[in-house]
Amino acid sequence: MSAQPQDHAGTNNASRTRVVVLMGGPDAEREVSIMSGTEIARALEAHGAFEVTLLLIDRPTAAELRALLEPARPQVIFPIVHGPWGEGGPLQEMLETLALEAGTAYVGPRPKPARTAMDKIATKSVASSVGVRTPASRQLRAGEPIDLAAPLVLKPSNDGSSVDLRICRTQEEALAARAELEAKREFLMAEQYIRGREMTVGIVHGACLPIIEIVPKAEFYDYQAKYISDETRYVVAPELAPEIAEEMRSATRRVYEALGLRDVARADFMVDERGAWFLEINTAPGMTTHSLVPMASRHTGVDMPELCANLAHSALARGVRRGSHVGENLLALSTHPTHDKIS
Repeated sequence: MSAQPQDHAGTNNASRTRVVVLMGGPDAEREVSIMSGTEIARALEAHGAFEVTLLLIDRPTAAELRALLEPARPQVIFPIVHGPWGEGGPLQEMLETLALEAGTAYVGPRPKPARTAMDKIATKSVASSVGVRTPASRQLRAGEPIDLAAPLVLKPSNDGSSVDLRICRTQEEALAARAELEAKREFLMAEQYIRGREMTVGIVHGACLPIIEIVPKAEFYDYQAKYISDETRYVVAPELAPEIAEEMRSATRRVYEALGLRDVARADFMVDERGAWFLEINTAPGMTTHSLVPMASRHTGVDMPELCANLAHSALARGVRRGSHVGENLLALSTHPTHDKIS
């Protein structure tokens, strides 16, 4: 396990809220997480109300995480670790244990909502149950045929940032993509391909941010287009029929609430002549210089330092309600570690 705490605070920290930003993780989006974590730490430091420690982790156990956190004695943990481990439940189980036993608050969803939102098939089922339109999809199991007609999309059902996403226009392309992806992915899904405009809606504390249209130079918004390319165009508050815009905002709120999410998320859509199609919701949206939640927030007049401060303060308020000794019990817990998971 590798961990590198970096203190981003200056002097006169007695009145500042102690925040640890967790970044890294063991999954495919580790480098994106590091970019996001660095930007969050800079933003909180620029805000001035926080004593910030930036902590790079791999896949620590609960006891190891407690030991890593203990020197900083955080009042708030701000995790920005992407992928199945970092945003799909395992890390949240450890953070929930710290919240319950040490009063240490954390940003983002609790374990069960995190697990459900990470599973694209489960999330689409929840979306359908609350009347949100979503493309037909199937979990692909070894040996079973793909019973969706081309064109279709193959992608991992438990990862993000369009990692290992393939657009297949024919059944032959689908078979070839499936053979390629099954060699390295345990969980795959097939989804009806919707050709149209790509949109995203951020949501902070239950309020939707302005819609953003994504116009990649390439055919689709892949990892390169999201985090590296400067050729992707973003249109904030794009021209849309009012009923389509409201459909996306309503769908985002309904899915966010039905999953039991909190703090911040981002829902992705395709829009065609029939309306908006919900694809997925991200509970740890990127916070890089290319990322869409900070971009949409700036459009409302809330810059990155204020956005991150709002998220940290709301988490702290939850922690204070749980107990008055926020962050003070980590030393005892690291000396006498408890179980690594909660049920």
